Amino acid sequence: MRQVLLVRYGEVHLKGQNRPYFLRRLTENVKHAVAPLGAEAWLSDSRIYVAGMADMDEAIRRVTRVFGLHSVSPAWEVDKDYKEISAKCVELARELKGTFKVYARRSDKRFPMTSQELNAELGGDILESNPNLRVDVHKPDHLVSVEIRDHAYVYTGEIMAAGGLPLGTGGRAMLLLSGGIDSPVAGYQMMKRGVNVNAVHFFSFPYTSERAKEKVLELAKIVGEYGAGMKVYVVPFTDIQLQIHEKCPDEMGTLIMRRYMMRIANVIARRDNASALVTGESLGQVASQTIEALGCTDAVAELPVLRPLISFDKQEIIDIAERIGTYETSSLPYEDCCTVFTPRHPLTRPRVDAVAKAEAALDTDALVKAAVEGTEVVLM
Repeated sequence: MRQVLLVRYGEVHLKGQNRPYFLRRLTENVKHAVAPLGAEAWLSDSRIYVAGMADMDEAIRRVTRVFGLHSVSPAWEVDKDYKEISAKCVELARELKGTFKVYARRSDKRFPMTSQELNAELGGDILESNPNLRVDVHKPDHLVSVEIRDHAYVYTGEIMAAGGLPLGTGGRAMLLLSGGIDSPVAGYQMMKRGVNVNAVHFFSFPYTSERAKEKVLELAKIVGEYGAGMKVYVVPFTDIQLQIHEKCPDEMGTLIMRRYMMRIANVIARRDNASALVTGESLGQVASQTIEALGCTDAVAELPVLRPLISFDKQEIIDIAERIGTYETSSLPYEDCCTVFTPRHPLTRPRVDAVAKAEAALDTDALVKAAVEGTEVVLM
């Protein structure tokens, strides 16, 4: 008898002939997550199992962060013998009060009792040993579960996992990462769809401080923990912002700045073998996020621009940030380059041709080249 994690996967069930590929990737991701704990993981009969961990709580924390998983249950693995199964069910139910239900699933049809027979017999054993319980098959306070597979697995709880698709099955993308609330959440949401994400951050020293940079790197570290870490390209952006401020119309400043970010991110993304850019923009949240403004920035983006938060309101984004652990860091009072030289009256319905004409005052190729050459790479 030993304690294991019984791990269920979700959307991968829908993958048809590609399912083996997704399952291999998912199993490898679980193995990677628990390897530092000295645990082993394997796939068998529609479940992933984890065993051998010294720290069960940490194993649960790590596994529930693996994208592609539905839920996790700490379970006891016992022999497929009714007496052993019953004894473990009685033991786990000993401290329970209120109502309960036994839910048995017999995947191994060679086991002599059906699922319904197990439900009835095990329920009777539990009632006999614990007078504080009564049966409620519709809305029980507690669920005592038994799965008959290669062994019998007995458990009383189910912990929800991250969901989505296995990381690494959706390609690679480059996240434009600021120090705000939105972009770390956007990166997380793309990782949830199986996309490997690295980040580019635009740093305007001395107008933004080293603490602002450290804040962004900490955000990358937090989001990267849901995968295999994150590489951050820190781009020197001061000269570009100063030239925009000096040579371009004030009301277009933010739009032109965003267009330069797209150009630079394109170059870095291609070098990183990324196939798309990711931003944390939400439609209408600020002046640079109207449909017309987004069209202006997309006009210079050679790669597809993915905006997973485009329809989210601010509270929805905050709720996710709090859940994934980025909100507190994002709320630190260290501003990023997007707050530098902010126009008093920014355009909300710009025309692409007018913005491009205003940019003609700048040496775009030289500015982009200098910024890319000065980029620092930080592994988080």
